[in-house]
Parts: sequence; structure tokens; C-alpha cells
Amino acid sequence: MMLEAYLALVFIIILFLYSALKVVREFERLVVFRLGRLIGSRGPGLIILIPIIDRFVRVSLRIVTLDVPTQEVITRDNVTCSVNAVIYYRVVDSDNAIVNVENFREATAQLSQTTLRSVAGQAELDELLSEREKLNQQIQKILDDATDPWGIKVTAVEIKDVVIPEALQRAISRQASAERERRAIVIQGEGEKQASKRLSEAASVLGRVPGGLFMRLLRTLPEIAGQPGNVIAFPLPMELRYLGEALDLYIGDQKRPTGTPVSPLEEEEEDSLPPDDTLSGGKGLPEEEDLLGDEGDENLPGDEGEGGEDKE
Repeated sequence: MMLEAYLALVFIIILFLYSALKVVREFERLVVFRLGRLIGSRGPGLIILIPIIDRFVRVSLRIVTLDVPTQEVITRDNVTCSVNAVIYYRVVDSDNAIVNVENFREATAQLSQTTLRSVAGQAELDELLSEREKLNQQIQKILDDATDPWGIKVTAVEIKDVVIPEALQRAISRQASAERERRAIVIQGEGEKQASKRLSEAASVLGRVPGGLFMRLLRTLPEIAGQPGNVIAFPLPMELRYLGEALDLYIGDQKRPTGTPVSPLEEEEEDSLPPDDTLSGGKGLPEEEDLLGDEGDENLPGDEGEGGEDKE
């Protein structure tokens, strides 16, 4: 009989110690209620409670990852899309997390879904695709302000994915392709503009130097010869471009009577022509008197006058 009493007493003591002694880990806190009144949070380490009188709730202080389900959103520019996100939060005040809200995990999840739909609906599709960091900060601020009385700190918010209809995806792809083509055309036009300025400067320099264009032509011949196929290149002196002007001046001099003054315009044309050595390849143009011959001398107006006097 006495042995049974001792065993019962030992069992009661063990049960008392098991109920009174609690070990709290570093990342946990115990919110203790004594006879229904909050006496504060305890931990970490070994905590002694009064059995039957004290009640406690274990709260974790580690960061919690909350996956927000996909939300159907209509953006400000009336585009239907699906948005999902992930939220990271932690409990910073265990007393408020237990006393001020019934279930802080469920409350935070529901508030996250509502806030995500609200913020995404106020933004346009371009902002939702290109300015996610701005929207993340806006959602985080709203959640942090709303959960602060609950003793919860929202550390980060990230929009994971934005799903848009396939037709809209094709339209955006065509828009991006057209934009790239426009930039390519603008860059090509700008390059041609700069190249034309450089080519005009080079042409003016080559035109002022006698034989410059012909030397440039000779340098171009190896490039032409390197092309595939049978190509026959017959280079001509570039000074032949002055041949037409020289012939016009020559014919004009033949038709002009002797002693007729030369107009300033004709003088400028004669000055613009290259030297005779350049036109004739170094030999010079034939003299006017040699081309006319004796018949030309007889047909001159002065000679006719003299011949008339002799006849008289």
C-alpha cells in the first residue's frame, strides 16, 4: 500500500515537472497567459510555468515565406492578366501577434492577395512588365503599414510572374520588332549622312589635285578584280571629263570674229579648265593656227580686207 502511494507521488511530481518546465528555442517565444491575463512573452531557454494556471502559445520568430496565389487582374488600360507574387515576413512582437489578431498567418495571406490585386489594377500593363521594382515597394509599404499593429514586419515582396493572353503577346512582339526596324533604319540613315559628308570632302580634295581621280580609279581596280566572275575593266583618264568643255570653247573661238572681246563668263570657264598638258596627256593641244592651216588664214576677216585692197 505504501509502495503504491510512493509511486503515485512520484508520478505526480514527474507530471508536474513536465508541465511546469518548458524549453524554448532561440527562434521561438512563449506568450504566457495566467488565469486569462497576458503576463508577457518568455524565452529563449528554460521556462518554469505553473501547471493548470498558466497557458502559453508558442510563436516562431523566423522569416515566413508566403506564396500568394495567382490573381486575375484588370489593369488600368483594360488588359486582363494573371499575377502572382511571394511575400516574406516575420513576427517582431509576439504579444501583439497573438492578442491583436486571431490568426496572423491567415490574416497576412488574405491581406496580401487583396493588396496585390489593388496595386496591379491601378497600374498599366507596361508598368506591370517593366517597373516591377516600383510595384514591389508599393505593395511592401501597404502590407507593412497594415500589419504593424499585429507585430509583423514585411521584409520583401516580389512579383513572380505576369501572364497575358497569347494575342496580346503577339501584338507586343510585333510592336517590339517594328521598333527595332525603325531604330535600324534611323541608324543606317545617320550613317549614310555622315558617309556622304566624308565622301563629298574627299571628292573635292581629289578634284583639286591633277590626276587624283585617276589614281583613285587605279586603286579601285584591284577591288573590282577580286569579285567573282569574269569582269573586264578598261580604265580611262579622268581628265576626259574636260574634253566636252574644251571642244565647246574651241568651237566658240572659231565662230567668233577676230577682235571680238571675250565675256567674263567665258574667261571663268577657261580658267576652270585644267592646263593643256593635262587634257592632252602631256603633249598639249594643237595650236589654233596649225589646225586651221593656210585656208583658215585666208578666211580671216583681216586677210580678206587686205586681199580686196590688192585686187583694187
